[in-house]
Amino acid sequence: MAHDICVYGEAAGGLIAAVAAAREGRKVLLVSPRHRLGGLTSGGLGATDAGNIHVIGGLAREVYRRIGKAYGEPERFTFTPHVAEGVFRTLAGEAGVEIRPGRRVERVTKAGARITSLTLDDGGVVEAGVFIDASYEGDVLARAGVSYVVGREAVSEYGESLNGIRAETPSHQFTVPVDPFVKPGDPRSGLLPCVQPGDGGRPGDGDARIQAYNFRLCLTREESNFKLIEPPDRYDPFRYEVLGRMVTALCAAGTPPRFSDFFLIVTMPDGKTDFNNHGGFSTDHIGVNWDYPDSAYAARDALWRDHEAYTRGIFHFLRTDARVPEEVRVETARWGFCRDEFEETGGFSPQLYVREARRMRGAYVVTQADCQGARAVDDAVGMGAYTMDAHNSQRVVRAGRLQNEGDVQIGLAPYPIAYRALTPRAEECENLLVNVCVSATHIAHGSIRMEPVFMVLGESAGLAACAALAERKPVQGIDLRRLQARIRQAGGILDYDPHTAPADGGWLHDARVYESPG
Repeated sequence: MAHDICVYGEAAGGLIAAVAAAREGRKVLLVSPRHRLGGLTSGGLGATDAGNIHVIGGLAREVYRRIGKAYGEPERFTFTPHVAEGVFRTLAGEAGVEIRPGRRVERVTKAGARITSLTLDDGGVVEAGVFIDASYEGDVLARAGVSYVVGREAVSEYGESLNGIRAETPSHQFTVPVDPFVKPGDPRSGLLPCVQPGDGGRPGDGDARIQAYNFRLCLTREESNFKLIEPPDRYDPFRYEVLGRMVTALCAAGTPPRFSDFFLIVTMPDGKTDFNNHGGFSTDHIGVNWDYPDSAYAARDALWRDHEAYTRGIFHFLRTDARVPEEVRVETARWGFCRDEFEETGGFSPQLYVREARRMRGAYVVTQADCQGARAVDDAVGMGAYTMDAHNSQRVVRAGRLQNEGDVQIGLAPYPIAYRALTPRAEECENLLVNVCVSATHIAHGSIRMEPVFMVLGESAGLAACAALAERKPVQGIDLRRLQARIRQAGGILDYDPHTAPADGGWLHDARVYESPG
């Protein structure tokens, strides 16, 4: 039996899109490529990248309030994975969302500019009136023939000073010279692992490189809940020779590293943490993911496994390599997986942090100008507020030493996101909405790509899908004023006045960064 709306994707934004539509009385199917609901929000990213919580409304805010209730608080933005997943499952159950987990889209069938069905990898066929692509990769939009891009636009394409190949990359950089060659000082000996050939390209040019992925790890030092981080199969310490040489150079410079210099560690409740990338060499697996967005599923799966092996190897290296200061080796050994998190994957996060993959080229392209308030829109369906944040895209040799390239971190005030950025061009597809791989440039997507925003846009997409069905119109032709009124009625926030905003500025108060002693 056909559904009214089919949502595709495991991200929290997909679950919220499905719940929003189901609460409107629609028959909704959520097809999730993975079995765990919530994507990164329940997959280890417990330190919410919110930017400004005062522009998080509607169902997204309800998620954080329900999470808070689990801890006996009004709301909470730092949390452990199983609590978030429990909230998502409860929301889906209450709304009556039908879920088909562990299935991937193989083919999209269209009649003219309308999608009629998805064929899944088990041979199942899903029919619906409106489809929402809430996947991190944009697999439905691509198979539907909707235009998209991968990589960074040139500075000149949209007049964005922060796009393209970067001339300078100050953050998450090597702070000491590190020789990049297998035989130090000899370019003929070849490059070390984790280094890409070439000098990185001409600053300001566009390229097909994408920012690095990693896993957000939920770790603990509580002995009662501790599980050892085992090394990967066929562990090769030479894979981390860059890390070893960096440690040696730091010690020689009189600045020996601490354990927390290698990771951004945010404390969670119950003695748990959210581990993220930090510094010149960390959990970001730089330069290996460029083909991921357009790869077949088998190749993607191989990249996932490679990212996991790489990550496990970092911890084993820091725990065992003689070049690492003893204090760091000892502290590394004290950190492990949580026995009561991700039990189905042995404690390792089941969700790769796909920070950026395909980006739709839709009816409107969000650019740096939108993020910085230099361009106004009248069809806002949500707001972004996080820093324009892009991680490094490559690690190359410049002037005989290693350099990471691509990191950008520029703060900004809350800004509106246009509904047109969620819709394809009408001639390409008239019954598809996209709330994750939205129509935005690389640097603008670097701000939009945060889980609260995906949820905010997911609710708006769910309500827009309902409007398209009710009005019997393409998604591009619905009554926008009526949609905006419904979003506001549901608690959504479409504008922000700093002069009337609460005095706390909207910044999080429950995030605490761990630093190693000494």
